Amino acid sequence: MIKKLALKALLSAFIMLGAALFFLRIMGYEPKDTSPGLWINGNIVSEPVTDWSFTNEIDEIFVETRTSYLVPHSVTTYCGVYEGRFYLFSAYYNGGEFPYARRWNQNVIRDPRVKLKIGGDIYQQNLSFIGDESIKAPIHNAFVNKYSNWQSPGIENVHIFLVEPRL
Repeated sequence: MIKKLALKALLSAFIMLGAALFFLRIMGYEPKDTSPGLWINGNIVSEPVTDWSFTNEIDEIFVETRTSYLVPHSVTTYCGVYEGRFYLFSAYYNGGEFPYARRWNQNVIRDPRVKLKIGGDIYQQNLSFIGDESIKAPIHNAFVNKYSNWQSPGIENVHIFLVEPRL
């Protein structure tokens, strides 16, 4: 009798969890400022983007990454264009080892396929980490110029990703 009751309770919990995830998948659960989210929703843009300059007027975008447990992880982040290429950055204000101090960075290193929500549109892209300091420095300066009120934690604590088309 107790085993049957426990089994029913466990089954009910799984059904409720499944229903909640299904609802969140349909409705989305987007990030808010420093609080992460799950799925992002919007109009999927299928044409390749050749000019990202429209993002110069946008402060924050959403990034949805792929987790190893199949439920997406999404965050807000800053973006910028430098020499015609589009970049995202992740600032480690309290220090920390890259990529371990940010879940979304870990996800991107493991699987570079992301969705970017800019305005109401979704762009399916790949991210690649920029580790070369000589490449990173001018991109960091472009971010500092775009976000004039932003206090950079220093170039050593700002990690930059290049946005590339998904092949």
